[in-house]
Amino acid sequence: MADEKAPAGEKTLSYEQAREELTEVVRRLETGGLTLEQSIELWERGEKLAAVCEEWLQGARVKLAAAMARRTDPTASDDTPF
Repeated sequence: MADEKAPAGEKTLSYEQAREELTEVVRRLETGGLTLEQSIELWERGEKLAAVCEEWLQGARVKLAAAMARRTDPTASDDTPF
């Protein structure tokens, strides 16, 4: 999921890794004491990490919708619950 559309360098991040790093970025920004340049760099990093998380979540939504459609489709030949 994230591999397909993630910015370069983000391809190997799992959702959990991106979320954890994003949490740290937000903490550092909220703490303050950074230069304007540092704050901007962190903000940009946070935007990239948020995009990675959104890609993972969107992919999960698609998979969930497909699984639900299979469960409600009486003509589906797949016997797996998900």
